Amino acid sequence: MPIHFGTDGWRAVISETFTFHNLRMVTQAIADTLSSHTWNDLSVLDQEPDFKKAVVGFDSRFLSDRYGSEVARVLAANGFKVFLAQSDCPTPAISYAVKNLNAVAGIMITASHNAPRYNGVKVKAAFGGSASPEQCAKVEVYLNDNEEQARGPNLMDYDAAKEQGKIVRFNPIPDYYAHLRTLIDFDLFCEEPMHVVVDSMYGSGRGTIKGILQGTAVEVTEIRGDMNPGFGGCHPEPIGKHLGPLMGAIASGLGTVGLATDGDADRIGAMDERGNFVDPHKIMSLAVKHLIEKRGMTGAVVRTISTTRMIDRLAKKHNLPIYETPVGFNHIADLMLNEDVLIGGEESGGISFKGHIAEGDGILMGLLILEMMASSGKPLGVLVDELLEEVGPAFYERRDMRLRYPVSKKAMVEKLKNTAPEMIGSEKVAEIVTIDGIKYVMADDSWLLIRPSGTEPVLRVYAEGRSPEMVKALLEFGQQIADTVS
Repeated sequence: MPIHFGTDGWRAVISETFTFHNLRMVTQAIADTLSSHTWNDLSVLDQEPDFKKAVVGFDSRFLSDRYGSEVARVLAANGFKVFLAQSDCPTPAISYAVKNLNAVAGIMITASHNAPRYNGVKVKAAFGGSASPEQCAKVEVYLNDNEEQARGPNLMDYDAAKEQGKIVRFNPIPDYYAHLRTLIDFDLFCEEPMHVVVDSMYGSGRGTIKGILQGTAVEVTEIRGDMNPGFGGCHPEPIGKHLGPLMGAIASGLGTVGLATDGDADRIGAMDERGNFVDPHKIMSLAVKHLIEKRGMTGAVVRTISTTRMIDRLAKKHNLPIYETPVGFNHIADLMLNEDVLIGGEESGGISFKGHIAEGDGILMGLLILEMMASSGKPLGVLVDELLEEVGPAFYERRDMRLRYPVSKKAMVEKLKNTAPEMIGSEKVAEIVTIDGIKYVMADDSWLLIRPSGTEPVLRVYAEGRSPEMVKALLEFGQQIADTVS
């Protein structure tokens, strides 16, 4: 099966395509790309990286630790000094370590929020964020060429590499903690007691939020925080339908706010004191409001095309520029590296803000939620109510609609653009956006996004309305399109 890199690396089913052999071949292709010195855009870096230094981390999935060691062996055999994490850790901690150690790149063994049967590789550029599509394409070129030429990976004995200092085991957490303390006001956590439930979903963020809050007045109860490579059969994605245990913990009185991170802790979800799921749309909107109004920070606001327009209304209120990007944090990162950006994020829960690396970070955003609550003296549910009163209402839903066969994304977008309706439901179509799929924006700021998958027969349909009735009308229109295609 061909190996392809998507918007955030390579993922595949363990023992089917994600094998030790394939992983070594992918790592060799990454090493070849790095050795070509065409990997990084040096203009976005504070200093030139060490072209022979790399960072490797891994999550808590089945065999991830072994996979991490194999990656390190290949890199060491190619002349790199490899900083290999001592144990499973969050992707954001590895991402920060890449920049902090001035490494040329990082490799994280993780399948992020995907089901337990998957594993994967995330590749990080020297600035700490995800490698660009252009960089991943270069890796694929080397991978295909090596296979065609029957060139196997270079390998070095693990123990010999350690003895020679080519593999160095390290703990990325202390430096990561020190960095987070420069971004979050920890003094607020020493004033009034807070009771927090953290659901790590058995991912590699386990213990991280609880650890950094030790010594403060914040009492943390962690659930699903032990080592469980199968994730207890759960899907490690922090969305409402997967957070029953977190809801139960709050209902049992273990805390008045819940924070949930995904399999590698670069995404955030939350639950208020009433057990209501607080999605990333609301979290990012609250963060925009807090950073501007409480901290007095400024800068552009960046969101993906599938993320709430509540953010636009807040940016407009404060006269801040707003950028809309295609889906994928790498598009947000491009702007964060080249513009004065206050905050950037996407509907899946990857969010970052000024001062941090251009990479989604569930740990950071969980701590920022606690800072919002502590600084305002209000529970999360009240903050959400106030947000919706100011820039809402906003109701959101996403559906993946199956098709009989894959469709050409370009052709479908062109067709839907040319046959755009004048109205959907009771609202006129005021704007059409085609940067990623097709998006119909209504006169009342409701919107419908239709994105055909490029790899499977699926139509991804996203809708945000100012009422539940409008969301229903938008989704029904999306279903009509799916039925027509089928």
